Amino acid sequence: MLPENLTAVVARNEIWTGDSATEPYEAGWAKEVVVFVRALKEPIGALPKARIEISADGMHWAPEGSEFELPAAKDAVTFQRVAHFGNFLRVAVTLQEGVEIAVLVTFHLKA
Repeated sequence: MLPENLTAVVARNEIWTGDSATEPYEAGWAKEVVVFVRALKEPIGALPKARIEISADGMHWAPEGSEFELPAAKDAVTFQRVAHFGNFLRVAVTLQEGVEIAVLVTFHLKA
């Protein structure tokens, strides 16, 4: 039997500033996910690490523990592998004033 795979676009051409996050994605059926973040424009300012957050209901969030670099240049890509995440996932970041990044974020899930 072939594994079930799915690619979900959770943020497309969004400008992240301040406290930003992707839409919640219900992924309880998957065993693992690879999160990709691509910068669609040249980022402005010093970028912090992004974090993976998990939720039982898609409304109340807790840090999963994984952090990863955001892409530092236009068309650069970063990623994070995640497993054991429960039901809902999102990528979140807190950017300092004046810092921004335009992103495309995709989840690649495998059962």
